[in-house]
Amino acid sequence: MTSANTEKLALLGGPKTISTTFKRYNPIGVEEVEAAKQVIESGVLSQFLGTWHEDFYGGVKVQEFERACESYFGVRNAITVNSWTSGLIAAVGAIAIEPGDEVIVSPWTMCASATAILHWNAIPVFADIEPETFNLDPKSVEANITPYTKAIMAVDIFGHSANMDALMAIADKYNLKVISDSAQSPAAMYKGKYAGTLAHIGGYSLNYHKHIHTGEGGILVTDDDELAERMRLIRNHAEAVVGDKGVKDLTNMIGYNFRLGEIECAIGIEQLKKLTGLVESRQCLGDRLSMGLRELAGLQVPVVKPDCTHVYYVYPLVLDVNLLGVSRDKIWEALQAEGVPVGKSYQNLHLLPMYQKKIAYGSKGFPWTSEICHRTVNYARGICPVAEELNDTSYLSIGMCVYDLTDEHIDLIIQAFQKVWNSLDALRSYA
Repeated sequence: MTSANTEKLALLGGPKTISTTFKRYNPIGVEEVEAAKQVIESGVLSQFLGTWHEDFYGGVKVQEFERACESYFGVRNAITVNSWTSGLIAAVGAIAIEPGDEVIVSPWTMCASATAILHWNAIPVFADIEPETFNLDPKSVEANITPYTKAIMAVDIFGHSANMDALMAIADKYNLKVISDSAQSPAAMYKGKYAGTLAHIGGYSLNYHKHIHTGEGGILVTDDDELAERMRLIRNHAEAVVGDKGVKDLTNMIGYNFRLGEIECAIGIEQLKKLTGLVESRQCLGDRLSMGLRELAGLQVPVVKPDCTHVYYVYPLVLDVNLLGVSRDKIWEALQAEGVPVGKSYQNLHLLPMYQKKIAYGSKGFPWTSEICHRTVNYARGICPVAEELNDTSYLSIGMCVYDLTDEHIDLIIQAFQKVWNSLDALRSYA
């Protein structure tokens, strides 16, 4: 069912459905301003020392934020880092990855999910995704396991958890570690637990366009005390600390300055208090949008699996272009002309130049051409047909944490979709 809006499409010279300019999403309020002000006035903007010292674990606000995250997510350990990319690098290093080990990862994610693997001279192996959740397909994961597979990077993309029961069962079967990249899914639920807490290591981004943020930053979570301590070491100059600390296993004890400062942690404490409410607001908007769009023929609204919740970092849509008889690009162009903030593509990491040309460290193809790489890894187009088809022909998206959307905005977006669907015949003849 669609509304009776049969006005001429804006793309074809008709009136635009949405003329308002959406405000930027901003979860920062007076609480964060006051928290940051107090830190600045204290003069202690950071209290980390890169030596084995009582300040090795950071200052008062770092400790307070980490304990608050442990309580919120129900985990034994939370470790703050200065970006989620840093968090992923620390996580991969902590599981004792060896050069040449293979880690299975989704192609449908931010590039850092895979480059964190390459960082340790390990080899990303891309498995295909599920067409409904856009997360790793367990069947494809198992098909890509080799004797060299060490871990699975399970990305909880757009706000919905991956199939953790299946992925953890595969990990148990083949003695693998699992890292949950839940950057986009803080507070999403999977069978009564938070996404990111079901793997050996998980975590969340605090980048400025997430549900909550500290400008840049990230939070690692794990119930494994040993993995937690190894991530704390990698975060803070491990090589300078292990001697005095008495660390015997030096595997990947190459440390960095991945430390989050006191100001960011003070902001993070206040942001964490708001996380549940901010997620619920995205869920209300997402549900309202689904109610308005679900009857449009040839349009798949986000699928929420049983016993899961979706936190709608992104509101993903899939077109049945064969049923519609109109290309994705024409529909995208028409929606954009109506004022809908809609995107038409995401990522297929295996098709990036770095993987196509296998040039990463230096110019000679390391690590793929070196003796540490056990076999020829295939990154050719066609290895992830579901992800490729979505990106090339049928995927649309609305960034729910880009704009400060209201119910009225959502209703306008629904009206714009209905108008486009009422004019598909005109679109079919539009050159």
